[in-house]
Amino acid sequence: MNRSSSRRDFLKSTAAAGMGFWVAGGLTPAQSKSPNEKLNIASVGCGGKGYGDMAHCASENIVALCDVDERRAARARKEQPGANFYRDYRKLLETEKSIDAVTVSTPDHMHAPVAVQAMRMGKHVYVQKPLTRLVGEARLLRETALKHNVVTQMGNQGSAVSGLRRGVEVIQAGAIGSVRQVHVWSNRPVWTQGIEQPLPSQSVPNDLDWYLWLGVAADRPYNEGYCPFKWRAWWDFGTGALGDMACHTANLPFRALKLEYPTSIEAESSGVNPHTAPIWSTIRFEFPARGELPPVSFFWYDGGKKPSAEVTEGMNLASVKGGKKKRREELKPGDIPGSGCMIVGDKGTLFSPDDYGSAFKLFPDEDYADYKGPMEWLPRRSRDEGDDADKSQALEWIQGIKGGAKPYSSFDFAALLTETILLGNLALRTGKKLEWDGPNMKAKNCPEANDLVAMHYRKGWEI
Repeated sequence: MNRSSSRRDFLKSTAAAGMGFWVAGGLTPAQSKSPNEKLNIASVGCGGKGYGDMAHCASENIVALCDVDERRAARARKEQPGANFYRDYRKLLETEKSIDAVTVSTPDHMHAPVAVQAMRMGKHVYVQKPLTRLVGEARLLRETALKHNVVTQMGNQGSAVSGLRRGVEVIQAGAIGSVRQVHVWSNRPVWTQGIEQPLPSQSVPNDLDWYLWLGVAADRPYNEGYCPFKWRAWWDFGTGALGDMACHTANLPFRALKLEYPTSIEAESSGVNPHTAPIWSTIRFEFPARGELPPVSFFWYDGGKKPSAEVTEGMNLASVKGGKKKRREELKPGDIPGSGCMIVGDKGTLFSPDDYGSAFKLFPDEDYADYKGPMEWLPRRSRDEGDDADKSQALEWIQGIKGGAKPYSSFDFAALLTETILLGNLALRTGKKLEWDGPNMKAKNCPEANDLVAMHYRKGWEI
């Protein structure tokens, strides 16, 4: 594994900074374009979710497209007939000299390889959530973005909406008092997990380059149970329910409470195997005090697990409408929705029923009936740009490249969020309570966890 700068120097600089980006707002990236110039953008992974990421950047020049699956890329190619098409992102980056920026919407295992190469070439990058598959990759992306002074954004699009930013302001203004407990849960997985053996060999579809799809992952025969979409379950390609959704649903509490590195992580699950994430899991992260902020116990639930009735006692969660996404659940008083975030303070509780944190309510009702909240201090996107969270997230990145404000989910925040969330998978896979040394990125009591942090790539695909 090649690194462009010293891990030791990076860790020292991180510790010395004391995670100061929470206060200072992070480093100011170099801007490469004026507001009146159009960017030349390449889209790596332009089928599925990648099609939307490309389309949200269509105000600029889409000069190149890349996808290992020509069938899934067909829609993007039809809409961007002037863009050059590639199957191999390495060939694209080598050939297309005019590119200013790259969107990365591949399966998780290829996020870091594409983004790191692009940033080392001075390209600005927009990378879908979770930012990376591995803990070590998240640290490397933050380090690389810092070194090459590029504008970055992760695709946890709730970051762009006003509701989440208002939630941050309300909590930091002290509306619910000191917070010592957070509960976050998801209706994922909506794909099959708990598979204990690799899948049997099948014929590779004519439109798919299986070798390029595997990329950094170890060689294995093709099976439709890996791609598309179902790769999320498999440790070689995805990050399970936790990695897939926590960068969305945990976004609000991480920002509002200024969470940094946890001191311990422990997990329970339906069972551990070396191939796929479990059918269900519950994970507990313990965070230390941060200045005047008290320690926080952070609980994650998936696979149908939810907070206990004691946590939600006296709260009519069905009364909270679901923000930007249309509610699919018919809830009755006393029901707990399939996904949500509950931030428990010593004066009250903030509950958000959607994955983005775009809507919330304060409980108990009677205490907040006339609550107006603090004055806004976080920037908001212009209302005339519409309410599409995905598009707003992309436009904020584009405007950042053109000299605007730094994107709200730039890698100085997004990489730390991803790195921390993925520690839950280390606890799941090792089956141990991890005593975590955040600055040095290692478990003090579990060497096997440290091996899962490292980046082991197929020969010829090292970064």
